[in-house]
Amino acid sequence: MLAVDAGNSKTDVAVIGAGGEVLAAARGGGFQPPTVGVTAAVDALAEVVREAFATAGVTAVDHVSACLANADFPVEEERLAAALRTRAWGASVEVRNDTFAILRAGVAEPRGVAVVCGAGINCVGMRPDGRTARFPALGRISGDWGGGWVLAEEAMWHAARAEDGRGGPTALARTLPAHFGLGSVHALIEALHLGRIPRLRRHELTPVLFATATAGDPVAGALVDRLAEEVVAMATVALTRLDLLTEETRVLLGGGVLAARHPRLDTRVRDLLSAAAPKAAPQVVTAAPVLGAALLGLDRLGAAQEVHARVRAHFEAP
Repeated sequence: MLAVDAGNSKTDVAVIGAGGEVLAAARGGGFQPPTVGVTAAVDALAEVVREAFATAGVTAVDHVSACLANADFPVEEERLAAALRTRAWGASVEVRNDTFAILRAGVAEPRGVAVVCGAGINCVGMRPDGRTARFPALGRISGDWGGGWVLAEEAMWHAARAEDGRGGPTALARTLPAHFGLGSVHALIEALHLGRIPRLRRHELTPVLFATATAGDPVAGALVDRLAEEVVAMATVALTRLDLLTEETRVLLGGGVLAARHPRLDTRVRDLLSAAAPKAAPQVVTAAPVLGAALLGLDRLGAAQEVHARVRAHFEAP
């Protein structure tokens, strides 16, 4: 079996033997069909798969389990699955959104809810009977708020208005430009706009926001609290859709923002979740998402539990 976890920033693949042994693994860059097109994105993925296949000494497998970023609607999953089938990597292909990989990596059976907060925010849930819950997760047009990019943008918005007088005071007006060695928000805006600070470096503003909140700034703290509310809202809706609100259920928290365990955010999420879904058991996922892709593939193949256990032991080994 070929397991694929392809996120926006990196791709991990693994070739799994029939007994659960990991025959090969490889890593590549991000998977971004909306930016480069499906063909180019799959071409880049093919390079990583080719490396893993060469190491494992195979040219094809029985099944491909691919959890891919930007597969936000079932129609996109089908489109990407069709593109993977043309590569003849496996006799069968199943594509899911990459959030399912984080969920499956954190549970012993395919049952639970996962909220991922990295550059963006997303939530999925699943039950062993195949029922799922999900959101489009396309940003504001699909009702989302949160993720590192949104937090950075919101922090800049408040800092800009604090400095020019349109808004109330916030320490963000000092801490954000200071991170880049600048003396004002105006200078930071200019540097970002003119490209003197590359766009990708904007994500560095998110940890500054959390540090500013920890130092007691009320504006920064309110943004952190709002993110906690969004995380819990998504989790609670997913639990409700799957009739899991009254059952003991794992709620997996993943992605760079949630996995960082910022004290204020982590505490707030747990407190709000305890009130909204008392049976939910929050847990930060630290296992590699490619493990989740592998376990989903083994679920599909009906593999024995000892095979699942062998794969998990490999990826969770210290």
